[in-house]
Amino acid sequence: MRSRLIGSVVLVVLASLFPAAPAGADVTLPRGFTATLYASGDGFDAGGVTSAGGFPTTTTMAFDQAGMLHLARTGRRYAGGEIDDLWPVYRVPAGGARLTPATERRFLYGPPLWSPQVSAGRAGRDVFVTSFDRDRSLGVLYRLVDGRTELLAGGTPPAGTPPQLGQPEAVAADSAGNIYVADRLRGAVVKLDASGRVVDPRYVTVGRPRLLAVNDTDHLWIGADANNEAPWTRGPGEIWKVNPRGGATRVLSGPQLSGMAFGPGGRLFIADRLAAKIFFITPDGAVVDFAAFTDNDAPRTLCFAPVTPETRQAGIAGDLFVVAIRRGTFRLNEVIRITGPFEELSK
Repeated sequence: MRSRLIGSVVLVVLASLFPAAPAGADVTLPRGFTATLYASGDGFDAGGVTSAGGFPTTTTMAFDQAGMLHLARTGRRYAGGEIDDLWPVYRVPAGGARLTPATERRFLYGPPLWSPQVSAGRAGRDVFVTSFDRDRSLGVLYRLVDGRTELLAGGTPPAGTPPQLGQPEAVAADSAGNIYVADRLRGAVVKLDASGRVVDPRYVTVGRPRLLAVNDTDHLWIGADANNEAPWTRGPGEIWKVNPRGGATRVLSGPQLSGMAFGPGGRLFIADRLAAKIFFITPDGAVVDFAAFTDNDAPRTLCFAPVTPETRQAGIAGDLFVVAIRRGTFRLNEVIRITGPFEELSK
């Protein structure tokens, strides 16, 4: 693994777990795990690539407690620059879907927003959407409820007052309902209370924070781009751990992070797009390779389905879902579902 390890973190490569042939959607997994196609599409612009399947590019996704998967058609950050797009969020029902240009409208959820990014908090009880105006350095945080956006923080401030948010990206929430927002432009994580009131505009300061996750003990984890001016550049990223008192420790330096989420057993699963793999960090700090993508495929982001009565009924509770780039076609993505004995992975 091409990472520089900090402090007590130890690299573990479980080569013996990987079977000879990749499972499912061109991804090699530990024994006992399988990958199946969950959401895809046909007929969308593939940028001149023939026979390419998938739906338009998305870099963030989140489940609600009912098992609905929300996918944000984010600005085309991998088209050679930061290009903003105005799009609603997709909402895919439990069980998956296959989109086409003719059926796409059935899956659009909420109003169009500039470069929307979607996150979930409190096991899917909250679905958050962030949006920002790059030219005005102005961002907004919404809660998505019944297809409507409810303003939580940010937006155009009163005259003479600086904006609350500059470029909000990922959002996470702790057990007390506090909300954390990664403001990549300002190099800080903003802490809000459950109503959206700013508690601390610079709760944690790190270089270009973009990803957030909170574990069961209310420790906030941050995925940062560090010195990378844009998410599509090839410099090393960083992972930080923040205790409930706000003390931050850098845990790992090296991977270029594209998605992260906590899974069973307190393991933090991380998508590294450039390395075309998924790894996880155990509660005791070991770094373990989990999935390797082949044939020019790569993980773009990931999340776990929450464990709720609805997701149990749908048969997806606790499964890992990954937005994947297929055959190097960046303009189109698919969602794969990974099932298996997550609780039995190396501690």
